Amino acid sequence: MIRVLSVENMRKSDAAAIAAGTPGRELMGRAAGAVFDAYRWKGPAAIVCGSGNNAGDGYALALLLHEAGIFCTLVRLSEKLSQDGRLFYEKCAAAGVPEIRLWESGRAGGIFKGCSEIVDCIFGTGFKGAARGLAAEVIKEINSSGCFVISVDINSGLNGDNGLIGGTYPQMEDAVCVRSDLTVSIGDYKPGHFLGSAKDVIGSRINCDIGIEPADPPAFLFTDEDASAVIPPRLNLSNKGTYGYCALLGGSSRYSGAVRLAALSQTALRSGAGVAAAAVPESIVPLVSQSVLESTVFPMPDEGGELGFSPDALAELAGRYGVIAFGMGSGTGEGAGASLEWLLENYCGRLIVDADGLTLLSRIPAERIRQARPELLLTPHVKEFSRLLSGGPGKALSGIDAEPSVSYITEHPIDLARGFAAAYPRMTLLLKGPSTVITDGMRTYLTDAGCAGMATAGSGDVLSGVLAALVSYVDDLTLAAAAGAHINGRAGELAQRRFGAVSMTSGDTLAALPEVFKAL
Repeated sequence: MIRVLSVENMRKSDAAAIAAGTPGRELMGRAAGAVFDAYRWKGPAAIVCGSGNNAGDGYALALLLHEAGIFCTLVRLSEKLSQDGRLFYEKCAAAGVPEIRLWESGRAGGIFKGCSEIVDCIFGTGFKGAARGLAAEVIKEINSSGCFVISVDINSGLNGDNGLIGGTYPQMEDAVCVRSDLTVSIGDYKPGHFLGSAKDVIGSRINCDIGIEPADPPAFLFTDEDASAVIPPRLNLSNKGTYGYCALLGGSSRYSGAVRLAALSQTALRSGAGVAAAAVPESIVPLVSQSVLESTVFPMPDEGGELGFSPDALAELAGRYGVIAFGMGSGTGEGAGASLEWLLENYCGRLIVDADGLTLLSRIPAERIRQARPELLLTPHVKEFSRLLSGGPGKALSGIDAEPSVSYITEHPIDLARGFAAAYPRMTLLLKGPSTVITDGMRTYLTDAGCAGMATAGSGDVLSGVLAALVSYVDDLTLAAAAGAHINGRAGELAQRRFGAVSMTSGDTLAALPEVFKAL
């Protein structure tokens, strides 16, 4: 797993390293050396510097390029210099590195003509707000230059904690951000390298360790290797019971496709479950039966085409299946609501709550959820999470005075997800987004697997089927959830490569699962 540090954690870690005896100028030199080694330079290069330590990294890099015989020019937006940055700037001046002082002219037009590379050292990870004035003008020039763009630590204009351009959501129309071909993270990755608009503005990224240890516990980026390690080997001396029984409880006459996508053998069974069943209202059994193939159908009571409430039917289902995924296309009627409450009070397995189930859960008081018997895995997107925080479950989360909006959650996804999960025992929260946040309140994982083409109907239902399978045979619920989100994202990426972001469907993601599992 790869560490991911919040901006504040990185600041504290940097300060701790300096307090322990590593001078700031040495760390700055290491950062510049890491950027120098990360790319095969051609030159001429323009190194665009702001006023803080990020600019100091640029001055140190300019010195290395100059000493290596690669022509470079300093493009300075400010006459201000940090203490450590001044040292490297003065060395550049003494060595004869040319510079352009933009603050003297206030104009940036045409300054990158003839350059091969542009290095973005305008703002660091601690920058908040939106780029304005001369900085915004320079960023626009960088983005239209046609040069290879390298951002140092993070793209200027991108928020280090949430990956939003300008730091707020919805993003302002005039907010600008450097669009890099390569971003070289220094020390450790930050959440802003993965969340929000990060995938839209970062071409590729690498992290360079410069010897700073985290001051506080980090989050972790989930990788292919991590997902592979979670999946146990298949033994010859085993049977279907070894790999778990899962049921997908949901569906309605209006939304039969949701549970069909989740329960198709290509999702739950292709993801490794021993047995998968679609537990659906009786009226849609004929529709679902056409799709489940190797899976089974478990008819449930029907009330007007939606799930009816029957303690006896639920008890039978709960007795057969160790994992139940609830809510895909179930509707939010009385029968579905009563069924969810029964499961919370009586079911002793693992309960995944998704889609309509999350809307129903938002109506249940926090104390009843805290006393729930099953292990819980909640899988909201941002709007569904807003309902949870604004409804009964959110009352257990301290520090939230008003009803959290989608904007507020998008700006603070990790902290809110971690705080919510920590308020409940035996709960894991999987918050969907451009990168998915998975947390049990103590451990926090990110997976950036996934793509724009997955913004289509049914993607969440496919994920529920993958999760139901993995949760059936992986002991650690949180790791199973992280692996499931990662695998589902990889399948989506494969589908997008085949069909394109516009034309791919959630069924294409489903069909790509076997290839992803085989690779892992």
